[in-house]
Amino acid sequence: MNKEEIKKILPHREPMLLVEEAELADIPEAEGQGKKAVGRYTVKGDEWFLQGHFPGNPVVPGVILCEMMAQTCCVLLSESPMGDGADSAALPMFTGLTNVKFKRPVKPGDVLTLECTIERVKEPFYFAKGKGSVDGKLCVSGEFSFALVK
Repeated sequence: MNKEEIKKILPHREPMLLVEEAELADIPEAEGQGKKAVGRYTVKGDEWFLQGHFPGNPVVPGVILCEMMAQTCCVLLSESPMGDGADSAALPMFTGLTNVKFKRPVKPGDVLTLECTIERVKEPFYFAKGKGSVDGKLCVSGEFSFALVK
């Protein structure tokens, strides 16, 4: 999916749309069953969230990395009530973050690859895991939950 196709699923718009491309992929049999979402974002260096974080040494803030994982995960909901686009009946709202770990900084010029899976659903709540890496090196991982709110 390109950015315009992602906008049909996510209600987010610039400057808060933080996934540039995404795809659904099968989870390797050795790791489980089902689908995972894979998203990508290239850090250009002029993003609003880099201004002042940190002068002379820009680093993508951890909270932005968490938002990127969550937006990537929402691609898995394309067939849910949220999947009909920004005018749909439900919006994804964060309800929790746990076990978040930051391993390496993400900087301008990096292409962040995000992988997310939904581990459990108890409507309207979705429980997910995600990770982000640059050049195959883990930068962020965590578990999060969100609800689809009408």
